[in-house]
Amino acid sequence: MIKLKTAILLGALLFLGSEELEAAAIPGLPAAATAATPPAHPEPLVQGGLLGAISSSIDEVQSKLDLNENLVDAWRLRADRAADEVDQLVNRPSARSSWSVARDFLLLTAVWAGVFGLLWLSGRFLAERLCRHRLLLSRERGQALLRYVLPYSIPALISLPLTIYASQFLPTSAGRALALCFAYATSSGIFAASLVMSLVVLFNTGHKRRAVQIIRQHSPRPLFATGFLVALSDALTSPQIAHQLGNNLTSSIAVFTGLAASISFGLLVIRMRRPVAHVIRILPLAQRLGQPALRETLRIFSGLWYWPILLMVFVSIINLISISDDNQKVMRSALFTSILLIATVFLSTTLHHLFKARSETDLRRSSAYKERFLNLSHALLRIAMSIVFIDILGRIWGVSLFEFAVSNSVGRAISDSLSHIGLIFLVTWMVWVVLDTAIQEALKPPVNKRSARQPSTRVKTILPLLRNAIKIVLVVICAITTMANLGINVAPFLAGAGVIGLAIGFGSQQLVQDVITGLFIIIEDTLSIGDWVVLDSGHAGTVEGLTIRTLRLRDGKGFVHSVPFGQIKAVTNQSRQFAYAFFSVQFTYDTDVDKAIALIREAGHSISDDPFLKYNLQGPLDVFGVDKMDLNGVVLTAQFRTVSGGQYAVSRAFNQRLKKLVDNSPWVHFAQTYPQQVLMPRHAVEPLHEDGPTPEHSAVLMPDRPHVP
Repeated sequence: MIKLKTAILLGALLFLGSEELEAAAIPGLPAAATAATPPAHPEPLVQGGLLGAISSSIDEVQSKLDLNENLVDAWRLRADRAADEVDQLVNRPSARSSWSVARDFLLLTAVWAGVFGLLWLSGRFLAERLCRHRLLLSRERGQALLRYVLPYSIPALISLPLTIYASQFLPTSAGRALALCFAYATSSGIFAASLVMSLVVLFNTGHKRRAVQIIRQHSPRPLFATGFLVALSDALTSPQIAHQLGNNLTSSIAVFTGLAASISFGLLVIRMRRPVAHVIRILPLAQRLGQPALRETLRIFSGLWYWPILLMVFVSIINLISISDDNQKVMRSALFTSILLIATVFLSTTLHHLFKARSETDLRRSSAYKERFLNLSHALLRIAMSIVFIDILGRIWGVSLFEFAVSNSVGRAISDSLSHIGLIFLVTWMVWVVLDTAIQEALKPPVNKRSARQPSTRVKTILPLLRNAIKIVLVVICAITTMANLGINVAPFLAGAGVIGLAIGFGSQQLVQDVITGLFIIIEDTLSIGDWVVLDSGHAGTVEGLTIRTLRLRDGKGFVHSVPFGQIKAVTNQSRQFAYAFFSVQFTYDTDVDKAIALIREAGHSISDDPFLKYNLQGPLDVFGVDKMDLNGVVLTAQFRTVSGGQYAVSRAFNQRLKKLVDNSPWVHFAQTYPQQVLMPRHAVEPLHEDGPTPEHSAVLMPDRPHVP
């Protein structure tokens, strides 16, 4: 199918090239005159380029829309001459009878119908057999494509040459000419409808199925009618048909059939605007999430796609109504434009599927660089296809962009500037792809956590800032070089930017100080995202974000603080490598110190055996013993080495467990500051109250100094 459409496109190009060769082979034209001579004075840009093209197009449309009395008189004259030709055709004496002419028409029509019917039956049978093959059982689009190509496209292409060959055995007559016209028109209509339907079924996937079903249900007959009328209009203007039937008659019928084809196609476009927009707009989920710019572009294009086509239909109608000799040239150009558009869309869709399948296949075994450069190659191919499409489209309508860029001084200047700008964009794009891919790969978490190393918090902090800086630098360089290639003098701009930057630097010293301080803080890895830090300004919290100027902290209450780097003089980072859960416990003087140390070790062992807390520890409990003795009692110290941030949970659990152990021990008591009213256990106050019962707990007022018996 791809080869067939490529052959059609090459045929169209050869046809256009043949017209240029015929124009170049006109006798009497000296060879030197055909050579392009540079003008003595270069034309101003306003006379050519975009403004000149818009001006000439407006003048041409106004001349076409000038439906004055001359146009009406010309059509009246053409109608009178066509009536005279019809009268001469009916009353003209001929050696052959009318039945012989009708017999030629019916015979050739029967030949075409028989050949097409036989090929249609064969193609349909072959398509059904191939669809049952195991390779196509699960490929719905492939089956639909075969059901259009084999029974319709190929028979339409084969039956017409066989009919033309059979017409050589019949004498020249009006019946033979009309039969060939109808055979050509019918084959063209069938081929056009099957070609468009073959393109439509390629989109029959996912959420596009309903839209494709509507298009396949309502489009074949209008497409056949449009192709039939366009081909009939083109066939009626051939010299053989015009000689048999008359120039005015055939040209008038060609105009009306062309008008009917344009109106039919316009109505079809209006009717199918929503299903086609749905096909254009809907993308796979991965592309919708990963390519928001493409999604937005397609959404806008889906709402505007039919307006250029309706404009082309309107221009074709205006050219058909006007009395000129280039009506059929316009119709032929419109036909070739439609073929070119269909072939380009088909080729673009095929390339998209090929690159998509290749990327999905290589995704598991290739690097990210290969994937990004594959996408870049796909984008460059699409840009090249667009340029070729525009050039071929211009040649179809009589304007060659390549010749304009080579032979015209203004065209050469424009082409040089555009090529330099394109090269700048390409180099910038490639540099960005390489650097952005490297940064993304460095930030990407490894798939296998056992064999690969996780990116550090320093990398997660510095690389996003570096990525933004690289983006800004590339955009600025690309913009400056682009303006230089557009002819804009960038020297005053750079000088003004330097002066403005110097003024801003003097006026914003604090800002510069914040930026420089923040840069050194990040480079020296003083803090990173996720660290718990305490600043000398009194702010404390978890680092949530770093910009080029400020530090964003979230404290324990959930409040967010933005602190400029210039205000930071000292940073206490509590989230690096490890931490210590330090314990300082004070006991009374009558406490058995050995038993107190045993209780501390017991509490430490219970922490080490806890299934949730043991992962916060990096070693056993270290008991330092008696640290000091003061007026309030004896101070014992110990500590755990924990992971960063895990010291708080360990400290809370240790205090809770030590409190329970001390409460159940009669020989170990926590010391308290004197004088203070405290609740003492029963066993502690029983020796002091021998005369009567005592409550379970009694309030005892301790003296300022220990009692010395």
